[in-house]
Amino acid sequence: MPKKIKPTGIVYSTNPHFNYLVEDAQEPTTLPVQQQNLRVMLDRKQRGGKQVTLVTGFVGTQNDLEDLGRMLKSKCGVGGSAKDNEIIIQGDFRAKIMELLTKAGYKAKLAGG
Repeated sequence: MPKKIKPTGIVYSTNPHFNYLVEDAQEPTTLPVQQQNLRVMLDRKQRGGKQVTLVTGFVGTQNDLEDLGRMLKSKCGVGGSAKDNEIIIQGDFRAKIMELLTKAGYKAKLAGG
């Protein structure tokens, strides 16, 4: 997977020969399961009134986040997505997701939302 390059300090330059200073965006390493502090909440904001179960607080690579999201979606039998360090599961599955996460060894707690 190619590294993402993030320009620093400059938003836009009209100089065609300007060299942007760049830093490599480092993807965080995935914390061990026991050190993850996940929050499980119900969310309706900007979703057309539909309920989703939101899992936040994951620290790790995008691939590990997608793997966890895939496992939760398959165990709940619904759709969803995993991006921006959040897992979105369609519907209200807070209790089931809490049970699945604690069985897998994650530290998870219900949060208001």
